[in-house]
Amino acid sequence: MMELNEKQKQFLDEKLSRLATSKFRSKFSLKEKEREYVLQKGMATIEDHAKDFIHSRLAGAVILNDGKQTPMKGHPVFIAQHATATCCRGCLNRWYHIPKNRALSEKEERFIVALIMEWIKRKM
Repeated sequence: MMELNEKQKQFLDEKLSRLATSKFRSKFSLKEKEREYVLQKGMATIEDHAKDFIHSRLAGAVILNDGKQTPMKGHPVFIAQHATATCCRGCLNRWYHIPKNRALSEKEERFIVALIMEWIKRKM
């Protein structure tokens, strides 16, 4: 798993605290089925899934089904994406000021994955 320095941890803490104040974002949680999946697969595998999902579903400059590409259930990463407002380019723009219609940078992809993984870690 990606190691974070203190400044990065503080930044993620601030973002997660802000998300927790959202009535919509704060209603997401990992159910027993998702927690079992994380325990069975391990955090490193879940992080690999997150990297793959973000890269394949969110990182492109043009997302054909933007706003509908992330299911609301079925995988811990999907649930975390909705909880962290990293589910579509519209939410990324609204919450993190990451512009639409351009590819995500590697740094932005790493940030999104780190945020998702921190949320999952806290919910475990």
